[in-house]
Amino acid sequence: MAITASMVKELREMTGAGMMDAKKALTETNGDTEAAIDWLRTKGLAKAAKKSGRIAAEGLVAVKVEGNKAVAVEVNSETDFVGKNSEFQEMVSGIATAALGVSDVEALAAADLDGKSVADTLTAKIATIGENMSLRRMASVEGDVVVSYVHNAVTDGMGKIGVLVALKGGDEAFGKQVAMHIAAANPASLSEADLDAAVVEKERNVQIEIARESGKPEAVIEKMIVGRMKKFLSEVTLLGQAFVINPDLTVEAAAKEAGAEIVGFVRMEVGEGIEKKEEDFAAEVAKAAQG
Repeated sequence: MAITASMVKELREMTGAGMMDAKKALTETNGDTEAAIDWLRTKGLAKAAKKSGRIAAEGLVAVKVEGNKAVAVEVNSETDFVGKNSEFQEMVSGIATAALGVSDVEALAAADLDGKSVADTLTAKIATIGENMSLRRMASVEGDVVVSYVHNAVTDGMGKIGVLVALKGGDEAFGKQVAMHIAAANPASLSEADLDAAVVEKERNVQIEIARESGKPEAVIEKMIVGRMKKFLSEVTLLGQAFVINPDLTVEAAAKEAGAEIVGFVRMEVGEGIEKKEEDFAAEVAKAAQG
């Protein structure tokens, strides 16, 4: 596969690797970007394993709490400007309220909102605001205590990052602290048991290859991997992370001190996982000039 300059540039932006290293990684992996990131990591050449935040979708995440249930919904728009539109915000708030009565996004699209389905309401709003919109997803939690939090809210209960926390025992004050921690730390799962086994296996393989590059004996490598995987799990699981309110405690230890058990959480960020289509402005102007 031909390795293009744009592929090299993209990989450099993702990893912080040098140009020649990025090109070699892509060559070694036949242009597979994800595999190239892992290759760079095994050689100690990648500064980061995760992609830069190339977020295309704008819009809002809205959260609602009712009794022992909390929901979060994401409604996308083409531009950030629409997210600041009071008419759009009112619709998103209504969709979040409707979400309290359903279990998934398909049911939410069919749910009633002021006499029309949510899907039809969106279609009508597209016509009046003049910009494409979509109901992307919803999530919910239930527990003895449920708490919602919006980071940098643009209006009540709405913003770019919404967090839900469900507790068994404890109180809202502690739940709010945990929600703020989740917004900042972005854990991948509640605990090791909830973490995707494929993610764990992939990280283990990468760490084994990194350790082997050191030339140490296999027996030593095995001990190194145990420690490195323990560190990895403490960084990506909520219960294992150092609590931002008191870094001397893990979140799990802080919960025990508060007489609470964290039974679930949701962190929803506008546009996460959607890659942004980069526009070449100069090419666009040149094309327009050609008629």
